[in-house]
Amino acid sequence: MSQKLLEVTNLSMHYDTLDGNVDAVKNVSFTVNSGESFGLVGESGCGKTSVAMTLLQLQPDNSVITEGSIKLEGKELIGLSENDLRKVRWDSISIVFQGAMNAWNPVIKIGEQIREAMREHYPQNSKQENINKINELFKMVGLDESISERFPHELSGGMKQRAVIALALSCDPKIIIADEPTTALDVVIQDQILNEIKKVQNLLGLSLIYISHDIAVIAEMTDKIAVMYAGSIVEIGPTQSVFESPKHSYTRALLDSTPSIRGEKKKLRSLDGEPPSLINEIQGCSFSPRCPSPSSGCKNQSVEMGLIQIGEEHFVDKCCSECV
Repeated sequence: MSQKLLEVTNLSMHYDTLDGNVDAVKNVSFTVNSGESFGLVGESGCGKTSVAMTLLQLQPDNSVITEGSIKLEGKELIGLSENDLRKVRWDSISIVFQGAMNAWNPVIKIGEQIREAMREHYPQNSKQENINKINELFKMVGLDESISERFPHELSGGMKQRAVIALALSCDPKIIIADEPTTALDVVIQDQILNEIKKVQNLLGLSLIYISHDIAVIAEMTDKIAVMYAGSIVEIGPTQSVFESPKHSYTRALLDSTPSIRGEKKKLRSLDGEPPSLINEIQGCSFSPRCPSPSSGCKNQSVEMGLIQIGEEHFVDKCCSECV
């Protein structure tokens, strides 16, 4: 039986703004086991990156965690001091940031930037030990050792992204968060990067949280999937189960908008409307204004929200379970 590595329970976080509180993460719960791939999928602005930043306690200064728990290997992360959190970041959990290939310091060589992280966590290691480790990581992600002596502007987008993956692996974390790591790359390079991530995960036995708006990529990369809408998880379960039998209207809409090279040709369906504002409290089902086939109870302001189980490890929003 797989061991629980990360347990997130009833996590809620909002941003303080001049217009009011933006409820970016609302009552989010999920578990990631050792060696497992977990996917977060949804439109831009649904709260995926906010969840990732909250897990690492790297959210902006105007953010407030109002409730919930984040346990990594049984250790509670919420409430830790900054010094204690630094020992956890990169050592136990690391991240490939969204658009990270453009985050390199342009005037420092790639190898030196990776060694900086290694020196912070392994001060006892010699420079040569760190260089040897970086060379091993570069080989793992398909890069030549000479990349260490190059500046970021000398690398292509795909090479920089591979180097970022090597950076995320530099301190031997147990879990990596990949926040849309193929953003701005062409489809051929995207496929190569995804294959590299899968290869590294299998080789090292890592756990992975993969964040994307592309549900087709999530299907390829993950064992379990959580669909987010308006800051909340509306459906969660084994990836195969969710794809073969989607229960939430939003999940079905995402699948209907994704082209497939298999089966009959069909016209793709777009999802009308826009996600709701997260400043004001949402009463009832947050998806009801955009739902293609809402039930009479969907627009009920007093409708009970939350997840209920409808299959083995498969949960869906209470409101939408009645629309199936």
